[in-house]
Amino acid sequence: MKSFFRELAITAALALAVFFLLRFTIDTVIVLGISMEPNFYSGQRVLVSKVSYRLHEPDRGDVIVFRPVNGEDNDLIKRIIALPKDTVEIKDGAVYVNNTELKEPYIKNPPNYNFPEQKVPANEYFVLGDNRNKSNDSHTGWFVPRQNIVGKAWVSIWPPPKWGLVPEYSLSEQLTNLFDLYLVRCYIYK
Repeated sequence: MKSFFRELAITAALALAVFFLLRFTIDTVIVLGISMEPNFYSGQRVLVSKVSYRLHEPDRGDVIVFRPVNGEDNDLIKRIIALPKDTVEIKDGAVYVNNTELKEPYIKNPPNYNFPEQKVPANEYFVLGDNRNKSNDSHTGWFVPRQNIVGKAWVSIWPPPKWGLVPEYSLSEQLTNLFDLYLVRCYIYK
C-alpha cells in the first residue's frame, strides 16, 4: 500500500512538472478577425513559443503574439516589419525598411495607404497585419514595446487543414535583391 501512494505521488509530481513546464514555454492563441489573412483566419488556433525570445531577439518577418498597446482586450497576432532603430515608410503600395523596398509574398493585397518615414523607437517594433488594408496595426501610429511580446507564432494546430509550422520569411527573402541586403546591413551597422 505504501508503494502505491509513493507511485501516485511521483506520478502527480511529474504531471505537475510537465504541466508547468508547458505553461512556461508554450501557449495557445485563437486568431480573431481578418487582419492576418491569407495566412491566418479567424478561429484558427496557433501554438506560441514563449521561450523563443528568451534565446534570441525578435526578427523581421516573425509572426508574433503580443499584449495590445492600443486599448484592445485580446492578445494580437501580427508580423514584425521593422526592428528598433530601423526607419519604415509605406508609399505607393510598398513597404520600405531602411529605404529598401520589401518583397512581401505573404500579404493579401498591397497597402492602399501611405505612412510617412519614421524611425522605430529603441526597444519597440513596427508590426503589420498580412491583410494590409483590413488591419489595426503600427501604420495607425503605435509600436509594440519589447515587454509586450508574448512569443513567436510557431505551429498552427486547428483546423486540421491548417496544421503545420508557421512559415518564416527572413530579411534576405523580403528584400528585392542581394544588393539591397548589402545596403541594409551597411545602414544598420553605420
